[in-house]
Amino acid sequence: MVQREAVLRLDEQWARVRAGDAHAAPEERDRLLDELIGALRTLTDDPRCAALLGLRLADRAALRFAAGDRASALATIEEGLRSSERAAVHSPEFARWYARGLINHGVWLAWPLSDGTRLPKHPLGPAAGDGPSAMERAAGERARDLTRTAVEVWAGLDQQDPVNRRGLAQAKVFLGDRLAELGFAEDAVAWAVDAEADFRQLLLAYPGAQESEEAEEALDHIGRQLELRLRFLAFDSLVSLRTRGLLPERLLPQAVVAARIQGVEEADIAARLRLGAEQVGTMLEVTPWLAVWRFEVRGPDGLWNVLQHPWHSATEVRNRTAEDVAGELIRGFIGSADCPGEGGPWRVFLWWHAEGDPEGARFRWVSGPDAPVATPS
Repeated sequence: MVQREAVLRLDEQWARVRAGDAHAAPEERDRLLDELIGALRTLTDDPRCAALLGLRLADRAALRFAAGDRASALATIEEGLRSSERAAVHSPEFARWYARGLINHGVWLAWPLSDGTRLPKHPLGPAAGDGPSAMERAAGERARDLTRTAVEVWAGLDQQDPVNRRGLAQAKVFLGDRLAELGFAEDAVAWAVDAEADFRQLLLAYPGAQESEEAEEALDHIGRQLELRLRFLAFDSLVSLRTRGLLPERLLPQAVVAARIQGVEEADIAARLRLGAEQVGTMLEVTPWLAVWRFEVRGPDGLWNVLQHPWHSATEVRNRTAEDVAGELIRGFIGSADCPGEGGPWRVFLWWHAEGDPEGARFRWVSGPDAPVATPS
């Protein structure tokens, strides 16, 4: 008992340092954390000490991540999760610590699958050109599975407690993020919509409370994510979400535009998304989309050179497919002085909303010897 109380006092000391309430030089901070982790490892039969060990190993991992030692950091988190899992069955508080640890570990594992703005590098999955490496994909799948476990842990807690309800909703958001990184765009949207419904219920249940403020912030984030993810969905996926009741009404105009960009006829859009023909026509007329294009010509050195405006530009269009817009651009380019002429290699990419990876283009065309046919997508 004396040893346990001493360890808990040491943990309180570390917590003050961690929070910035007590100053410690970097060397002293590291020494204190190492001493605390060593002491907690001797008391893992005690549920609270086992739970605290999970937290402190996560602290150690964060410091190793900051120092660039990713491999050591991930191994440290794995040890911490094993300790947290053992403690989780003993109290809701420890279960919450475990669930948060699972989510954090998922974020670290999946980090290479996102760009600098935390958007997926490979939103179309491994089937589209150069996807993630085998190691990155394995880490992403592990991150997805850990986050799914976090959802299950939160769901198993008392949902009358707003902390648990918020934790479950947040876990669903993170699961959507992990799925988006692996290219499962439809599933990512489904989980985000589910989380959005949970946060709206929190907003109604706790007006004016902290839970309400956090719900509003989360809803803003989810709204932006849904708009981005919709751009990567095939028409069949849009229809599937609509059928399952997972395509919010406010996103229907964007879904209609997404289908039209892909070349789906208005009548098919109306029939399969269960909308009136006039509704679809109106949505297409009043909802613009930004077409962004880039023409490139291959030089004698074999490198592709990006041309200047107007062959590298953007414009807002309505009720037109990607192929319509690209076709008009191509005709203009062929008749211009910038076209390399018969047999000269050139290519064009056209995106919706923002220039990005060629595999994410809504239309691709390569002209020249042995060039493949155009590939609208």
